[in-house]
Amino acid sequence: MMRRYEMTNLGLLYHFLGMVVIQTQKSIFISQKKYALTMLSKFGLKQCKPVSTPLVASEKLCKADGSDPADENEYRQIVGSTIDYGIEYHKGKEVVLIGYCDSDWSGSQDDMKSTSGYAFSFGSGVSSWASVKQPSVALSTAEVEYVSASEATTQAIWLRFVLEDFGELQTEATPLMVDNTSAIAMTRNPVFHQKIKHINGIYHFIRDALQEGVVDLRYCKSEEQAADIFTKALSKDRFNYLRGLLGVKPVNNLEGNVEL
Repeated sequence: MMRRYEMTNLGLLYHFLGMVVIQTQKSIFISQKKYALTMLSKFGLKQCKPVSTPLVASEKLCKADGSDPADENEYRQIVGSTIDYGIEYHKGKEVVLIGYCDSDWSGSQDDMKSTSGYAFSFGSGVSSWASVKQPSVALSTAEVEYVSASEATTQAIWLRFVLEDFGELQTEATPLMVDNTSAIAMTRNPVFHQKIKHINGIYHFIRDALQEGVVDLRYCKSEEQAADIFTKALSKDRFNYLRGLLGVKPVNNLEGNVEL
């Protein structure tokens, strides 16, 4: 890094912008424990008991449920702050960009819109992820997955650009894992494409990205769809399994837990 950028060597990194960095013989582990504890103290929740998942799997939220209005900003700052967990990145892994994308069809009880989720990794540990509500109502599971894949493709293009800027050119198309075969067919078959004219045209650029070798949509089983964790509330076992696929683990489970 010092050969390419102007910087001073201050030794191993331990803290950065509220993040804790643990460097071991086999991996680098990043967590936000200090930041999460600060948030709990700020909102008077330091004595609250933790839960195993962010949401109740059987709960369907809606705007008008008879309860008092919630502070959206406060909720977004609190939810998802798991204290003893972080992301582990293993050393020696090849820098190959891999993406997962998924969606929850008509998950909103208020407007029947769906939620898209995607996650990207560079060989180990998730490095980019998002959970966003789709702007329009999808008429089928194939359409909602197609839109989700298109949104993930835009992120893949940007990440490939960033990696190239750092000297990690992605020579092969980025694998984008999708668990819906119909959505994959929409991107590959021009004849099938004529049947989906009702889908907003901005999402069809994914076909160009596929033909240009930027992304490669591949089928994966729903059970192995890591992005599912960003689209809906899950059971404890399912949540824990997908969290592990993303490289999120408790700090006391680090391999070779000896700092260099």
